[in-house]
Amino acid sequence: MRVRKIQEEELLESLKLSMYAFQYEVKEEDIPNRIMKAKQHNILSIWDEEKLAAKLHIIPLSIYINGKVQQMGGVAGVATYPEYRRLGYVKELITEALKEMKDKGQILSLLHPFDIGFYRKYGWEVFADNKKTIIESKDLKILPVTEGTIKRYTKDLHCSLIENLYSKVASKYAGALVRSTDWWINNVYSDYQIAVYFNRNGEEKGYILFKVKDKLMDVQEMVTLDHEAARGLWNFICQHDSMVDKVKVMTSMHDSFPYYLHQPKVSMEVIPYFMSRIVDVEKFLRAYNFLSTNEQVFLHVTDPYASWNSCTFLIKDGEVKAFREKEGSSCTHPPKVGIQMSVNDLTAITFGYKRPIELYEMEKIKGRLEDVMALEKKVPPLKPFFYDFF
Repeated sequence: MRVRKIQEEELLESLKLSMYAFQYEVKEEDIPNRIMKAKQHNILSIWDEEKLAAKLHIIPLSIYINGKVQQMGGVAGVATYPEYRRLGYVKELITEALKEMKDKGQILSLLHPFDIGFYRKYGWEVFADNKKTIIESKDLKILPVTEGTIKRYTKDLHCSLIENLYSKVASKYAGALVRSTDWWINNVYSDYQIAVYFNRNGEEKGYILFKVKDKLMDVQEMVTLDHEAARGLWNFICQHDSMVDKVKVMTSMHDSFPYYLHQPKVSMEVIPYFMSRIVDVEKFLRAYNFLSTNEQVFLHVTDPYASWNSCTFLIKDGEVKAFREKEGSSCTHPPKVGIQMSVNDLTAITFGYKRPIELYEMEKIKGRLEDVMALEKKVPPLKPFFYDFF
């Protein structure tokens, strides 16, 4: 097998490949810090004798999904030197990465694709769209005044306020990252300012991360527990009307912004953002909180890059049963019963990105309509979202 883990003394070569492939530079004084971060990753590599040819990072993280926290392997830094491309190296790295994640109990995997079609063939599927809204300064109109107050903070002061707010809101979404304090410091705060909304009882109910530069107010995160906080933070944004020409706000597709504004006819762009993948279907389905119904349904799942997932699963009475002869076997239950689907389709359904009936109408999943409707009743109406990047 050509794939092996990178050793600590080889991390500089890994960084050099990243800089070459992704066309960026790291200052000499910042290299030790970058290498220190890389030590926390599981980095798989392929070498041509003494030269690094290709590599892939697995970042140990966790996400919220369906009321639970699940371990997740974040795939990043997939890179190959040009002279080694189109030799199947990435395919080998991904295949081995799936085995690594399964062995470590990372039953899910997320990544940010350079090309959605490329990663779809390996089993990842889009699960979260982001909504970018652009508001002209003329449309910055104050909403009915709330009785709360706004306080601004830096990342060094009271950062736990917004960390707790984020956790409360993120846990309601499917796929949102569980952020550690280190993640906040190293991956979120950056040079953004923080504004927190407090209700009249002094309770924090929402925040925004933002910066104002070159007549643009860039709101990178807007997180609220209730509509009062949403109005209060919007009014804070409006107070910048003399300073900016435009405001950019990034939110979930499921956020009601900008519906509640005086002028909701604004420029909006929906951006397919992150992809997800089920690494271990059996463990994932057993941990998934299906809705309790009288129906039962067979799922015939195919997964060419993770053979342990190619199996038939019965969902019935709050239990999940797997039917296989041995590890890596194909479905043993007659396909006349149940729904045939790829691991991509199952991921899209269980993350709430697509409903079973939608995929059935697109002919992405196949089976009897009555079985599809049985699954439709069992899958909870989740809202997928992902704010972060790696």
